[in-house]
Amino acid sequence: MSGTDSTKYIFVTGGVVSSLGKGIAASSLGFLLQRRGLKVRSIKFDPYLNVDPGTMNPFQHGEVFVLDDGSETDLDLGHYERFLDQSLDKANNVTTGQVYHTVITRERRGDYLGATVQVIPHITEEIKSRVRKLPAHSDKPDVVICEIGGTVGDIESLPFLEAIRQIGMEEGLHQVMYIHVTLVPHIPTAGEFKTKPTQHSVKELREIGIQPNVLLCRSSKPINDGLRQKISLFCSVPSRAVIAAEDCSTIYEVLLRFHEQQLDDIVCEQFGWHLPAPDLTQWSEMVHTIKNPRKHIKIGICGKYVNLKDAYKSIIESFVHAGVTSDAEVSLIWISSEDIKQGGAGKFLYDVDGLLIPGGFGERGVEGKIEAIRYVREKNIPFFGICLGMQCAVIEYARNVCGLEDAHSYEFYRDLKHPVIHLMADQEGVTELGGTMRLGAYPCILKNGTRSYEAYETTEVSERHRHRYELNNAYREMLVERGLMMAGTSPDNRLVEIVEVPNHPWFVGVQFHPELKSRPLRPHPLFREFVRAAVKYHEDRGGHHLAESPEPRDIHHQTK
Repeated sequence: MSGTDSTKYIFVTGGVVSSLGKGIAASSLGFLLQRRGLKVRSIKFDPYLNVDPGTMNPFQHGEVFVLDDGSETDLDLGHYERFLDQSLDKANNVTTGQVYHTVITRERRGDYLGATVQVIPHITEEIKSRVRKLPAHSDKPDVVICEIGGTVGDIESLPFLEAIRQIGMEEGLHQVMYIHVTLVPHIPTAGEFKTKPTQHSVKELREIGIQPNVLLCRSSKPINDGLRQKISLFCSVPSRAVIAAEDCSTIYEVLLRFHEQQLDDIVCEQFGWHLPAPDLTQWSEMVHTIKNPRKHIKIGICGKYVNLKDAYKSIIESFVHAGVTSDAEVSLIWISSEDIKQGGAGKFLYDVDGLLIPGGFGERGVEGKIEAIRYVREKNIPFFGICLGMQCAVIEYARNVCGLEDAHSYEFYRDLKHPVIHLMADQEGVTELGGTMRLGAYPCILKNGTRSYEAYETTEVSERHRHRYELNNAYREMLVERGLMMAGTSPDNRLVEIVEVPNHPWFVGVQFHPELKSRPLRPHPLFREFVRAAVKYHEDRGGHHLAESPEPRDIHHQTK
């Protein structure tokens, strides 16, 4: 504990273009300050009018990150939780839609006593109250790091920028800090960096009334001291506070580069904190393992949004975390489930060391997923199914082991003879889509002797959910009789949370989303054991795979 007498505020804004990594920057700084003994809390302001991302298309928004309290939030909250190893709640993600909904509700109720309701002061006051709510909402933090979504210059971001300008004026210079993430592009044809976009971005921020204390300059290559001096001169930011944020091979290296450039020292000096240097030994060792693995495996991911990696951001990061424990690089092979339906599973899965079917909604591609699951089950390739992935595994088992050829999910077809997946009882009659699923953390009781129990090493766990459908208990006895193990259930035994195929190297399906609780230094147990099983599968075959396809996959995407 720092012994600071009041909460400080750090506001992270972005300029030039979107997707510069404000969330990674905010999370990295939060980790550095946390390791210096400070209590850190994070908040993300999203400038869209949706109340939350729950009903937004993943192609527009990316992953929906679900919290313990059931809040559907921005994917940057996943970065906050992973870097700070914290469980956040609904107070940590605020949208324009939520702000306006609150203000309009008050106006309808008569709270403003007939006053004209305006952006200033009513909207900005509500934004400010949400920033200041965090210190009052929880154990008082030393610092709140607030990320403003969007880009400086966007119309929808203006109320948030005005609100944080007012906070700076009200709290005082030594209580508030502004960090601006900007782009310094390198033009190959000219062979040089261009600082003009950064100059214009800072100029626009200053016109609003905000002078940044620090610039984080995203670039494809390291920037030199001369460039720092130039940016410093034109943007009125000390050259020491012009921090290079060049591309790294892993996002977990970013905070190490920031620390090398004394970003956390600059923050401490701004707020008058005298704190010990952070111990980054364990984090540095993790980054070294990520960059220098001794083993290499391939995991196939068969899903609906394979061309949009942000839809599976937490899954990708979970594999990075799990790979460290096995000293392995996990190369992810992205396979469209529709391609499998057209070309056959063997053509796409013959050389993978494991298969993961992630969650999702909608009937498109389901038959391809079912075919992929049958292939890896029969070939004894490690399998991990999440949410819809678990449901597809149940359908496959019902069809091909239990003999129920027309088994399917009630989500996709209402007129079914064997709806082995059915609507949850409390979802009957629900018509509104937003925030009405089974959302948030629920307990699960594990059965002794299962893969899941061995992974968790406990009989009861809490995991996060986001679904409306479940395994139909009318088929539970038949599935068990034919060998499918109900490895985890709700405490009252009404809901099946985990299924396993016992006589298989590793075949686990879960109704929840374990990827939402994985941490860099504390990988999720199921991802950890799945990767270990994939490593063993790879090593048992001497690095060789099933040679079923004479041709390589012609449609796939591979990432680390």
